[in-house]
Amino acid sequence: MNHWQPQGTVYGTLLNFRREWDFWVPKMTQDPHKAAPQAPVLYVKSANTFNPGKVLTLQDGIKEVDIGACLGLVMGEQGHVEGVVLLNDWSVPHSSYFRPPVKFRCRDGYLGCGVPPVPLSALDLTSLSISVQVNGQRVQTVHLSDVVRPMDRLLADVAEFMTLQAGDVLMLGTDVLESGQRPRARAGDTVCLMVPGFAPWVQTVQAEAA
Repeated sequence: MNHWQPQGTVYGTLLNFRREWDFWVPKMTQDPHKAAPQAPVLYVKSANTFNPGKVLTLQDGIKEVDIGACLGLVMGEQGHVEGVVLLNDWSVPHSSYFRPPVKFRCRDGYLGCGVPPVPLSALDLTSLSISVQVNGQRVQTVHLSDVVRPMDRLLADVAEFMTLQAGDVLMLGTDVLESGQRPRARAGDTVCLMVPGFAPWVQTVQAEAA
């Protein structure tokens, strides 16, 4: 299988699943923001995070990572979606939801991206679910029908304040468990993401060298 990786900028979307949105609603009116966000909350996954390989290596004493199973919209010319890609948006567990620190989101290798995109025309995004398995046991099912902003609305709302270029990837977001956390993995764990119509994406978490 050819190992695919993004050719442009990758943007993540926060709070785009209903469960996570509802979990944070009680805190949205607190300082410093004082209100719920009106526009999509985006962040960048820098190029050093792109990891089309089979291993995620932990660094700097980090013992566990959040699994971020998601689909990304691969942009073509003139703002059209060219394809959809299966991604693992790894991150270090943290408590910030509006402005996740770069040091937690943009570490080396923290975007699993080896599965080639599937043409949008071959998919019905609203009917898709991502199955997340750790060591062969299912720990989460992400239903794309649960997004706050479906694809067309998300693209339109993002276009209000920025222009996506050909090759850019806009992630639809990652969901949380009932606890409000994402599923986690530690050194030695193997994580597999599966979606109908896509090749499975498997990565093993590895401890840093002593």
